[in-house]
Amino acid sequence: QVQFVESGGGLVQPGGTLRLSCAASGFIFSRYYMSWYRQAPGKERELVAIISEDGYNANYADSVKGRFTISRDNAESRLYLQMTNLKPEDTAVYYCKANGFYDWGQGTQVTVSS
Repeated sequence: QVQFVESGGGLVQPGGTLRLSCAASGFIFSRYYMSWYRQAPGKERELVAIISEDGYNANYADSVKGRFTISRDNAESRLYLQMTNLKPEDTAVYYCKANGFYDWGQGTQVTVSS
């Protein structure tokens, strides 16, 4: 059974930093591209970042490029998203996902507000 458990969200002021974590299980983590998505209230879920199986290649949405960094630990089956210089428009529920699977976790709420 494929499972994702996201954590690390919270309330942060504009310009602040958060690090999200995703614990994955039920599949061979190291064999799959992994992604972070987010969904803001009233908006569709959007792709934020994606990373290759070995962690050497990553791509980002234009809105977060230069501020967010995706990484992974294949030994621990964990995915991370380091978020810096956070903006109010980054407020959303953040989800991790394995490419090729349709399963989603419960997400973790990120709120950027003064």
